[in-house]
Amino acid sequence: MPGLTEVLRERAELHPDRLAFIAGDTRTTYADFDRRVDRAAAALAAAGIGQGDRVAILDKNSLEYAEQLFGAARIGAVQVPVNYRLAPDEVAYIVNNARAKVFIVGPDFVPVLDAIADRLEHTTHPIVIGGSGHSYRDYTAWMDEADPTPPAVKTETSDVFVQLYSSGTTGLPKGVMLTHDNFNAVLPLTNDLWGIDDSTVLMVAMPMYHVAGNALTVCTIFDGITGVISREPDPTLIAKAIEEHKVTHIFLVPVLLQFMQLIPEVAECDLSSLKVLLYGASPISEDVLRGAMRMLPNTGFMQVYGLTETTGAITMLPVEDHDPDGPNAHRLRSAGIPNPATTLKIVDPGTGEEQPPGKVGEILCRTPQNMKGYWEMPDATASALLDGGWFRTGDAGYLDEDGYLFIHDRVKDMIISGGENIYPAEVENVVMAHPAVTDCAVIGVPHEKWGETPKAVVVLSEEASEADIIAYCRDHLAHFKCPTSVDIVDAIPRNPTGKILKRELRAPYWEGQDRAVH
Repeated sequence: MPGLTEVLRERAELHPDRLAFIAGDTRTTYADFDRRVDRAAAALAAAGIGQGDRVAILDKNSLEYAEQLFGAARIGAVQVPVNYRLAPDEVAYIVNNARAKVFIVGPDFVPVLDAIADRLEHTTHPIVIGGSGHSYRDYTAWMDEADPTPPAVKTETSDVFVQLYSSGTTGLPKGVMLTHDNFNAVLPLTNDLWGIDDSTVLMVAMPMYHVAGNALTVCTIFDGITGVISREPDPTLIAKAIEEHKVTHIFLVPVLLQFMQLIPEVAECDLSSLKVLLYGASPISEDVLRGAMRMLPNTGFMQVYGLTETTGAITMLPVEDHDPDGPNAHRLRSAGIPNPATTLKIVDPGTGEEQPPGKVGEILCRTPQNMKGYWEMPDATASALLDGGWFRTGDAGYLDEDGYLFIHDRVKDMIISGGENIYPAEVENVVMAHPAVTDCAVIGVPHEKWGETPKAVVVLSEEASEADIIAYCRDHLAHFKCPTSVDIVDAIPRNPTGKILKRELRAPYWEGQDRAVH
């Protein structure tokens, strides 16, 4: 199968006048988008970007985001999307870790660039998309000056296509390297499983720094369909765009589905064009799902489960299992069945011994979607990618007799809040830096809107309030990672080797919940 930029070229030659993307008031055909990608590739090459170099971008969803993704790949370089919800220190770490020579910033994030510009160790070309009142190179002028023909570069499908950063249990983000082959493994499934055809209009509503938003952007080109780019995941804007552009397919996280049911403006929109709604990235309550199905009575619902490291979805709960009152209603608590090219295995986390149906263990997956590895982290890569092509998901669960996957808990202590991954170790590092804190543990506790939210359990050496600690975290972390509550205790429970007993800490808060993971 060809590389993804070759796929784009083929689509542009096959139907040059078909709309590739709609972004706000801008409509771009496949021929125009392919030409813009050529120019983006040439501009990057002129800035000294070569094969294997990383190009960082910090922006909300935009057409420029998409053209730079494919433009970098066309010369064998790699885009590094940066989560725009991160604090400036976190942004600087990622840009420096990727050794990005070019750093493209959207107009909303010039203040972030201002705050870290003197700390960027490798960046020689800070570029700003639109806006004014700054001293940085303007994106449009930079692109217009480029030769419309990029240098010819021989690339392989095993090359890295994009590098998405996912927080690590050590407290530092890890660069997940996904190849052309990874995407070529997952995207053909969309035609059969999602019912995509030439009439499909796919909305990219999730942020492009997220594996879902990134994969759906690529899916648009791969399937030769029209993609509607939503600037940000705003429920009202999404609903209005569905009505205006007659969107047929969309992926949303459960919290957005919940908000859409509560907003009067959404209820006034005609959403009847939606044929398929995929949801995932965090669990969904039965009430939210039932409400969404009432809101969209003619839409097929599919749940998906996956990770950044697996190029997104590796399981799917099909439309036919979405009947809350049917004989298989219990399957709504599952993550579905594996994709055709994916094999799941449940093992004892300590021994690696495979577990029988119904027995909880760590979830391993073998799929051509598994990442190439973590950027410059050989030990972490070796720990995650095992012999035989297996990837350790870090999640715990079980397979039932019919092969449906049920998520039970997390081997890692990751918290998923509103679809965002939060690793307690990263938050704990910040909390422990507070002068009044002598010990700390961060856990996920149930939250009505976000599924779960971080709670800090702390031991203090001097007086400090809950508000003081939360405010301190907000100065040093992205707000979505910050604790929303703080418990002050005399001691943190630990086992004899000093490991924090987080299950013991979490237990009172999850008592009576339908699921162990929210």
